[in-house]
Amino acid sequence: MDLGTAPYGSWPSPIGAALAASLDGRPEYVGAVGAEVWWTAPRPAEGGRRTLVRRPADGGPAVCALPAPWNVRSRVTEYGGMPWTGAEQPLGGPLVVFVHYADQRLYAYEPDAAGSPGPRPLTPVSTVGGGLRWVDPVLRDGEVWCVLEEFTGSAPTDVRRVLAAVPLDGSAAEDRSRVRELTDDRYRFSTGLRLSPDGRQAAWLVWDHPRMPWDGTELRLAEVTPDGRLAEPRTVLGGPEEAVAQVEWTTGGSLLAVSDRGGWWNPYRVDRGPGGEAVAVNLCPREEEFGGPLWKPGLRWIAALPDGLVAVLHGQGSSVLGVLDPESGDLVDAAGPWTAWQPTLAVSGTRVYGVAASPRSPYEVVELDTATGHARVVGGLGSPGAERTRGADRAEQADRADRADRAGAAGPAERPGRAGQPDRADPAYYPEPQSRTFFGRGGREIHAHVYPPHHPVLRARADELPPYVVWAHGGPTDHVPPVLDLHIAYFTSRGIGVVEVNYGGSTGYGRAYRERLREQWGVVDVEDCAAVARALATEGTADPDRLAIRGGSAGGWTAAASLAATGLYACAAIIYPVLDLAGFAAETHDLESRYVDALAGPPQTLALRNRERSPVARADRITAPFVLLQGLDDPVCPPAQAERLLAAMRGRSVPHAYLAFEGEGHGFRRADTMVRALEAELSLYAQVFGFERDDIPRLALSD
Repeated sequence: MDLGTAPYGSWPSPIGAALAASLDGRPEYVGAVGAEVWWTAPRPAEGGRRTLVRRPADGGPAVCALPAPWNVRSRVTEYGGMPWTGAEQPLGGPLVVFVHYADQRLYAYEPDAAGSPGPRPLTPVSTVGGGLRWVDPVLRDGEVWCVLEEFTGSAPTDVRRVLAAVPLDGSAAEDRSRVRELTDDRYRFSTGLRLSPDGRQAAWLVWDHPRMPWDGTELRLAEVTPDGRLAEPRTVLGGPEEAVAQVEWTTGGSLLAVSDRGGWWNPYRVDRGPGGEAVAVNLCPREEEFGGPLWKPGLRWIAALPDGLVAVLHGQGSSVLGVLDPESGDLVDAAGPWTAWQPTLAVSGTRVYGVAASPRSPYEVVELDTATGHARVVGGLGSPGAERTRGADRAEQADRADRADRAGAAGPAERPGRAGQPDRADPAYYPEPQSRTFFGRGGREIHAHVYPPHHPVLRARADELPPYVVWAHGGPTDHVPPVLDLHIAYFTSRGIGVVEVNYGGSTGYGRAYRERLREQWGVVDVEDCAAVARALATEGTADPDRLAIRGGSAGGWTAAASLAATGLYACAAIIYPVLDLAGFAAETHDLESRYVDALAGPPQTLALRNRERSPVARADRITAPFVLLQGLDDPVCPPAQAERLLAAMRGRSVPHAYLAFEGEGHGFRRADTMVRALEAELSLYAQVFGFERDDIPRLALSD
């Protein structure tokens, strides 16, 4: 087929900002309630709330379990974590306990109970600071055991965290004294408890300032007394320089943990030595990651199966799902097209559930039957398992799922068709990522994913090179895998290339790789992004005069610092960023209030590092246009960060725009916000790179 010709950046695309926004987010926090599988799902068009979704045991279509305005999301450490738990009951259907975002109370809900009663509160409200918050719950003997975060004052760091027991009878709904504290608050941070199969032992993870959980954590173990209390706990694994990312029990009562004591997060069994000491046995020694950064309590990279096998996520950079035999060390990966999995595994019988994506499919809930090796999509955004609430839709979808099940014998991995989803993007416009390794200062490796411009019927002139945007991920202790992202496709389908850089400091490549950023934030990340951009320009992949950089949160820091440190980029999109090291350390939430110690150096050097690296302090070096996007309710990177940069740029004659969004926090969740942000970013590129777009509002740039 002959292709038409049009300048890069000007191509028309059916992947609009509204479509990208409507399909933003992914399923999270998968769990098994008996034979049912439940998860949380985003609702960008409903104010960005998250609902609970359940897929019945009979394999029927998934349904929305909680209507608006219920919002299943915890605010513990501001990033939240596992916000719900559930269990089968002998009569009346399942019991589910969840955190409601608006008031952060725990609620009990019995969706199948006679009379359809609504959720009932279990915990009280506090007016002190951020109030009472709860996360990572488990059910035990008429109580909910979970992490309690309790503010003691108005400052973000006026807070204590303990493990607590909340009665299910509702007696604590108005009475804080009815909440039993299971531990003291000697440790600043904690995950929820994991109870042994016989209920006699409990294990959990703790850590303290100034460490982050990927620096060092401790695995605590305690006996559970007959009256439901914890005996004196002891540390059995971990320490200041060993990060234990997860703890898990097998059905036989063995204690498993994911630790980076060998330089990579590997799975270990914690045995008892001859003298009673703990002995860690590596079950699968590999230079691969079987874990990741514990940003939120309740993340699960491993999950024990009833037959003694263990489902694991593992890999370098991206992760795949495998089944590990802990006795032999044999590891067999699941068949299927999925190239990246989120740490939210759940098990029901022989079936493993998780959330996975590929370059051609968004994140979806996937079921692996370990007895047959058969894997299939059972739910997710725009999939046949996506939930419906009306009976006609459920009947239609049940018929479709039945037909898909009957067709499943064709192969080991099943991807049902998606008829009846009118808002799904046309795959012909999807980019094809290229995972590459570049080289930076001193020959160090830099991992990145390149997304060239792609259009099914258009191309540019042979003598034109495409503009490229470097995407710096957040964290910075995090990484990005090569999967379908409609925000990337929004640009590539219009003729703008994207390269996502897993700069030094990223996870997924071992401890040494992420330690590259120690005290080097604003140096290594900036250099690595620049090295990738220059390499693309040198090899003729990208136009050297039309390079941009964008990032959110820590990536916003890298984008802004890059404008101040290099003359490489023609413009930048800076999104809810860190812009001032000293201000960030003083203003951010408790979890990251000492993060700067590892990223830039100890407090005694902060003033110097701030002058040397902070975009606010180096604003006089910024000469390229930029757009700054900020949520006004952001507790992680408060608007004061953005406002200080704007003040420093005043009178500098550098074109820029500032868009602030009421009701948005750290990470945009509302569809209208995402639409405006995407179109503003595209307009910036059109004005700077020199192509025409008459299908979006023109972003007003001022000096």
